[in-house]
Formats: sequence, C-alpha cells, structure tokens
Amino acid sequence: MRTFFEKWRTEFPVTESYIYMNHAGVAPLSRRVRDAMVSFVEDATVNGAVNVDSWTETVEVCRSVAAQLINADTTEIAFMKNTTQGILIAANGVDWQEGDNVVTTAVEFPANVYPWWRLKERYGVETRMVPERDGRIHLEDIVDAIDKRTRVVTISHVEFASGFRNDIKAIGEICQEREIWFVVDAIQSLGAIEVDVKSSHVDILAADGHKWLLAPEGAAIFYCANDKRERLINTNIGWASVVNPRDFLNYDLTQKPDATRFEEGSYNTAGLYGLKAAIDLLLEIGILNIENYILELTAGLMKGLDSKGYRVITPKSDSERAGIVVFESDQHTPAELYAMLNERNIITAERGSGVRVSPHFYNTESEIANLLEALP
Repeated sequence: MRTFFEKWRTEFPVTESYIYMNHAGVAPLSRRVRDAMVSFVEDATVNGAVNVDSWTETVEVCRSVAAQLINADTTEIAFMKNTTQGILIAANGVDWQEGDNVVTTAVEFPANVYPWWRLKERYGVETRMVPERDGRIHLEDIVDAIDKRTRVVTISHVEFASGFRNDIKAIGEICQEREIWFVVDAIQSLGAIEVDVKSSHVDILAADGHKWLLAPEGAAIFYCANDKRERLINTNIGWASVVNPRDFLNYDLTQKPDATRFEEGSYNTAGLYGLKAAIDLLLEIGILNIENYILELTAGLMKGLDSKGYRVITPKSDSERAGIVVFESDQHTPAELYAMLNERNIITAERGSGVRVSPHFYNTESEIANLLEALP
C-alpha cells in the first residue's frame, strides 16, 4: 500500500518544501489540477470565448465524475461557489411552518449553523443543537432531539474540530423512516473516505473542493436527490436556472428539470476545470484505497501521540474517524505546538484546545515520524 501511494507524491510540488498536513483546512493543488486550470486560462486569454462549447463540455464531464464520486445521477448534481451556498439553498428551500424545528449538533462549522439560526426570525423555526459527548455525537441523542415537528436533520459527515465521523447511513435511515429532510455537509469527508448518497439516504449534500478533494476554492458540489428536487423551493432563480436560458428575451420562469436549476448564473469555469482534474485523480487512485491508507497513516500518528503523552481527542475506531486527528497537551498551548511544527515546515492547524493534523494519501509514514519527533 505504501509503495502504491509513494508514486503519487510527484503530483504535489508542495512536498518539496513542506510536510503538509492541513487538508482539513485548505489543501495544496496537484500538478494536474494546476495544468487544467492554466489550460483554461490560456485558452480564454488567447481565444476569448471562441471555444466556449469546449468549456461547456468540460463542465458536464466534471458533473459526471462528481456524480460518480458520491454514487449519484448527473441530474442530481449542481455546482456552487462554496459549501455554504449549498446549505443556504437547503435551509431556504423547505416549506417551513412556525413551530417547525431543525436538528443539528453543537459542534458544527458555522456554515452549517447560521443558515438554520436565521430561520428563527423569518419563520419561527427552532434549531436544536445536540451536544458532543466524549468527542462523539451519539445517535441516540440525535433521535431524542427529533419530534413530530422536526423537518430537517443536518450534520457534518466528519466534524471539523474533533475528526469524529458521524454514521450518516444510520441517521439517513431514521430520516427516511420519519420523512425528514437529511442534509449533509461533506466537506471534511469527500475525497478522503467513501461517500454514498444513495445507501445513506441523503437528500442534500454540499462540499467545496478546497479540502480533501484537492481542488481550488470556489468550486463546490451540490447534490439534491431526484425525488426531492420538486419539493425544494428554489429561492435563487437566475437566468441560468430556467429552460432555454440562451433565449434571452423570451422570458420563461419554467425551471430546468434537473439540479442545474440551482445554478443561477455563470460558472467558475477555471475552478471547475480544476475540480474535474482533482476528481479524476481521486477516482484513478480509488477512494477506498485512499480511505484505507489515510486510516492506516492516522492510526500510526495516534499511537505515536499516545506514546509521547499527548491526549488524542479523535476517536480511535476506524468507523468513527476519517482523516482528521486532534490532540491536546497539558504542558503546551495549541499555539506553541503549532509554532514548533511550523518552524520545521510541518503544516497543521490550531483548533480549539488542540492541534489538528490532517494528512492525505501522498503523505508518508516518515513524515508522520518527523512530526512526532518535532513535538516535545
């Protein structure tokens, strides 16, 4: 397995200068992603929009591989500028009634909090925030928060501050049984572990490309299940949302019959060129191969941290984690530890009371060893 992944390191020039382990923050780009984006920029520079049909074709291929990545149909995929935009479409698209509620957790990234909180003043919708216990979100706590007025359960597949992997299949089954919308923020899982929207009964998923997908910022995937699309009120209808969008003066509010109705205007085409190249790379390697290797790599990291007396916050069970490892120290602040690692060109992140390490498939066991050696 290790030999298999070593050949991919040359795709990432960042390895020449850094031990980069902040993929849960902003990931570096591969050579092929850079080359794909540069090719578009060069074309647009030299030819203007003469080759726009080729751009459109590339976008549609990107849609196809994005669908393949999460086991969706291409009709269920739209492109957004970020994860937040996708969550906003979900939050604003439900036909809310006063007294309804949303169930989420008390440790979500703000992108999956504020859009739901805003519903309180607009519709009288309550947001119920399930607390974390022992570094985990417990399924029974989610179930206990649900009642007859729960319209949405929204959760991160992997929690950004602890690395805990929620069992979205189990949650999805509960939502399906009770006819509750199930919305998933997949930005900390997509590209690192397998994501299957069908088997997990996900209704809506959103994930920007700049973390584990190894793609540029501003190119995000949005999924809405075919059987839920007509029920989701589209509050952002623009010129590109409707049928025959190029018939500019024939005004017709009829929306497109697929998820592209949620794409209100022009694309970030350069970003989608990069996103396509990034997903192509992941699919070429194989998501399950990537997941198994990341779990192996982070297991070694957690063992090493334990042996040095650090407190690992992230659960150790493979089924309860993905690519994130968060650890704490009784002797040093997160800022001090981050600075020590940064001085050695080991890139991590401060998160809350700990340091977050998030390696990807091109990182190595020797880099993990270097990180451990750099810690006091």
